[in-house]
Amino acid sequence: MSAIQQSSNISFTEIKNVFDKQQNNLHRLIAITATDRIKKLKRLRETILSHQQDFRDAMFADYRKPAPEVDLIEIYVILTEIKQAIKNLYRWTGKQKVKTPFSLFGTSSYIQYEPKGLTLVIAPWNFPIQLSICPLVSSIAAGNAVILKPSEFTPQTSSLIKKVLFEVFPENEVAVIEGNAEVATYLLSLKFNHIFFTGSSSVGKIVMKAAAEHLASVTLELGGKSPVIVDDTADIETAARRIASGKLTNCGQVCLAPDYAFVHQSKKVDFLSAYEKQVKKMYGGSDQALLSGDYTRIVNSNHLLRLKRYLDDAVQKGANIELGGVIIDFENYFSPTVLTNLKEDMLVAQEEIFGPILLVYTYTDLTEVIRHINSKEKPLALYIFSASKRTINLLLGKISAGGVTVNDIAIHFYNHNLPFGGVNNSGIGKGHGEWAFREFSNAKGVLTQWSPIPIIEMMYPPFTKGTKKLIDFTLKWF
Repeated sequence: MSAIQQSSNISFTEIKNVFDKQQNNLHRLIAITATDRIKKLKRLRETILSHQQDFRDAMFADYRKPAPEVDLIEIYVILTEIKQAIKNLYRWTGKQKVKTPFSLFGTSSYIQYEPKGLTLVIAPWNFPIQLSICPLVSSIAAGNAVILKPSEFTPQTSSLIKKVLFEVFPENEVAVIEGNAEVATYLLSLKFNHIFFTGSSSVGKIVMKAAAEHLASVTLELGGKSPVIVDDTADIETAARRIASGKLTNCGQVCLAPDYAFVHQSKKVDFLSAYEKQVKKMYGGSDQALLSGDYTRIVNSNHLLRLKRYLDDAVQKGANIELGGVIIDFENYFSPTVLTNLKEDMLVAQEEIFGPILLVYTYTDLTEVIRHINSKEKPLALYIFSASKRTINLLLGKISAGGVTVNDIAIHFYNHNLPFGGVNNSGIGKGHGEWAFREFSNAKGVLTQWSPIPIIEMMYPPFTKGTKKLIDFTLKWF
């Protein structure tokens, strides 16, 4: 095994030692009760709150993320995830009784959720705190050991996460491994029982291939081009305000951000005007967002260049810049931008944008909108702005998506009673609350035979005429 030192100053040998410590500790973790898990989660909650300002400082240092966004989209989401687990863990871990078919009269059955064992969480850079700790909360609630690999693109935040979790958990229960893609590749070569990955679809495929080597189960929270539809009955001012917020939060570096909008032709001018007005209200205008303390930066120069390439390609192929288009390299700044007159051969129309560029198409026939969306990979989210129940129900029935918010953007994510995740290219498996607990658990079916003469024994060989009649009777009626 290689002992090459990685950028995180940890060798593959050291990583394997941590893995082995957790493997050897699984027998003890399995015996830990729901009460003990709740105590750990409460301790984690208090520790996170005690470091709240540190998290704000770290995220500002990594890419100038404003403190209110850290509180609302990072810390709040974690706290609600912990609260949900603490409130429901006894029920989740208890025996889930199921009905008994008449053919099995004399038995009783239940489902027992048990920990899968060793779990790996690979977190992204766009919400590095939330998307590291929320799946960790679910894994701890399910009784697993966890190795967390945070993103190297947010080094200050990743280092702080390691410090915070070290204060709460011993290394043989929870360990944070920092490092680059080579570290992630090595981790994926180890025999984990479950892998929870958040990131791009292209890397998700790599994760799934690696998991297949050990037949490990996976949860993949991916992304894609999430559409928003604004019909002619929608309140345009409200739609523009909410779309602008959903698009420009974290500078558009959000898997749930609306990627492109279909606006009814009759509302195009009003929508573009309303969107520009909202950008001005939120950030002082597209040209002034650089000066706003509330506007995040692109995470690094590589991602800025990617967005610049999208913009240049679109303009060269005829796209109109309706708003923004300002880029300042040394600041990693990309202004709120709107493009129209789009063509399908443009890179920006083909790739997930993951930045503050909103594409605006127009339509007159909803059938064409449905056909366009369904011609692409299934999105992580679908957004509908309409006052027409008929239109809403039509779109819900015709378009497949991981989740939907009607007359708002992305807030279905905040309801932890709803499953969160994608479909196929936009994700596999579901997160949040009980759904995430189940992802990290094995649903073990248990049946107890308590009848001294069960019906099933009457169908044992030899297969007499009477036995065959009983089998035929069972097939017909039960």
